[in-house]
Amino acid sequence: MTQSLPSDPTAARPTAPRWPVVVFDLDGTLADTVNLIVESYQHAFRTVIGHEEDPAVIRSWIGRPLIQAFREHSAESADELYSTYLQWNAENTERLIRGFDGAAEMLAALREAGVLVGVATSKRRESAEQAMELLGLAEHVEVLVAMEDTDQHKPDPTPLLLAIERLGIRNPSRAVYVGDAVVDVLAGKAAGMDTVAVTWGAGELAALSGVRPTVVATTTAELTGILLG
Repeated sequence: MTQSLPSDPTAARPTAPRWPVVVFDLDGTLADTVNLIVESYQHAFRTVIGHEEDPAVIRSWIGRPLIQAFREHSAESADELYSTYLQWNAENTERLIRGFDGAAEMLAALREAGVLVGVATSKRRESAEQAMELLGLAEHVEVLVAMEDTDQHKPDPTPLLLAIERLGIRNPSRAVYVGDAVVDVLAGKAAGMDTVAVTWGAGELAALSGVRPTVVATTTAELTGILLG
């Protein structure tokens, strides 16, 4: 259930975290669900349309709401694609989901340091909660903003702003958003937050660097040091 990444989240724990509030994306950032998502899309496309899609194209959709991607790809079949995806995804999540080494420990270290921790994801609440429970993340997250909580979605900043509001923070400059996709960085910047782009998810380094995040992290150990340093 765990993908090996070079990480040692206990290596450095400064007493003054860089940001008092950290909000994370979920898919590809805290949870290794990229393969699960790609396979769920492919099952839906095979079942409803009769052919698969380019995996690189599917990866570029990660971070956006499913129904939005389906409507743009195939408007006439979007609802059937969506329901087919959801059923297969739910049935196969426990089998295909993986964790990133050090992710849960990183969240625990942040909480121990007094950092407020939230998740803002385009994933449905039921699916997000399932993933977080399976990977032992839920106990370390104080606020979850899921797809159903807002009408606007990343790259719009609304979900991120709602997360920090629910954490009791009014000033976005006190917070950082951590994600693996271009839409994550764009949403964080639009919200007035600092941003950390991580390279172990769906996004490609060149594309992530191109939207100028505050920092880029290549391992969970590095990310832990950034957030606590």
